[in-house]
Amino acid sequence: MKLWSYWRSSCAYRVRITLGLKGLPYEYQPVHLIRDGGQQHRPEFSAVNPLRQVPALEVDEANVTLVQSMAIIEYLDERYPKPPLLPQSALDRAHVRALAELVNSGIQPLQNTSTFNELKKHGIDHEAWARLFITQGLTALEQLAAARAGAFLFEDTVSLADVYLVPQLYNARRWGVPLDAFPSLTRADQNAQALPAFSEAAPEAQVDAEPT
Repeated sequence: MKLWSYWRSSCAYRVRITLGLKGLPYEYQPVHLIRDGGQQHRPEFSAVNPLRQVPALEVDEANVTLVQSMAIIEYLDERYPKPPLLPQSALDRAHVRALAELVNSGIQPLQNTSTFNELKKHGIDHEAWARLFITQGLTALEQLAAARAGAFLFEDTVSLADVYLVPQLYNARRWGVPLDAFPSLTRADQNAQALPAFSEAAPEAQVDAEPT
């Protein structure tokens, strides 16, 4: 498999975590989202993903390329079911998916590179924007997760929710969002980052990482 990725992309970060949890080897293909006006706009990558976003995962056995982190992760979880990222009961799976989707659609799109580029065109302070919407989203996530959180975001087993949480908290720290009000989230984050699949997927551990 080949993963088109950018070290700071939280969406690609999720897929790197999942590949690590499943113990799957892959080729890392960097796509710099800032340099040269954004390498994702080059024709060779536009042919891979017409939306010109990372991640994209080339799946050799099927000769296809998958896009969108949720679709990629669910494919990997179905194709390589151990360890599972979703619990057994339908209600528990719905809960875990809701936690992940809150990040996926409720926070991340409001603080990604393309959003920031558009805000800058209109003279809007993108850092203040990021802090506002990340804080609002994490506040809701803490409330939804707290009653059932344990060592991880859902009880005591790594789930899809943690795969989405850890990259989002990385971004929260990057933009200076205080995390003291989110004990369930920070506990799960700390426990997850102690696992090799999470630490090896961290932005700073990637071959295209840059000094910060």
